[in-house]
Amino acid sequence: MTIAQGQVVALMGISGSGKTTLLRLIGGVMRPTSGEVWVNGVCTNDLDQAGLYQLRRQMGMLFQFGALFTDLSVFDNVAFQLREHTQLPEAMIRDLVMMKLHAVGLRGAHQLMPAALSGGMARRVALARAIALDPMLMLYDEPFTGLDPISLGAIAQLVRQFNDTLGTTSLLVTHDVAEALDVVDDVYYLADGKMLAHGSPQTMRAHTNPMVRQFVYGEIDGPVAAQYPVGDFATALKLRKQCAA
Repeated sequence: MTIAQGQVVALMGISGSGKTTLLRLIGGVMRPTSGEVWVNGVCTNDLDQAGLYQLRRQMGMLFQFGALFTDLSVFDNVAFQLREHTQLPEAMIRDLVMMKLHAVGLRGAHQLMPAALSGGMARRVALARAIALDPMLMLYDEPFTGLDPISLGAIAQLVRQFNDTLGTTSLLVTHDVAEALDVVDDVYYLADGKMLAHGSPQTMRAHTNPMVRQFVYGEIDGPVAAQYPVGDFATALKLRKQCAA
């Protein structure tokens, strides 16, 4: 699997297929049991703790539900990385934070606490925090989950916009097929920890693999069963009656 600089790439597949695990491997949270993970010319397998932290400073992460610090204001959430990893004066940090919040349309909400934010607003604040250090690589873990259609569309467009404006590279784990296929350049489809399909959004929409097609179009009938494997229901009822007798 290769992700080119400047691309927005979607990782798709049913739950448990290995998408989030792949993000953890890229971020060095997990070590591969075989093979290698390379990020910007560096093999993460060989990095010690200091090297791993240095590499992570070049990454941004948008967690599934934002993961904002609940006891910090919107402003302080976005400023957190700048204060932790830079020696910038507070006046410059303030300007940078307000710029990032303005980019996501929430400059006027900088004094609010996370509890006062809607789900869509919280996700946009988390996005502003993730891009605070202008990362070379952005990792998105289910950024559209739980959002209304308007907020979902706004986040999707921001992902594309920031990727193009900052010249970064984005890896997007998502189940929201329709929205994702409109903004990504490339798609990898995972199944049971293996790469099942790869191609452009147009390729995935026209893919002939039954499992890929079922996922892309949300079909009930297909290789992925809606029911958990179990024996015949009528037989189970008959056995139950026999046991009761």
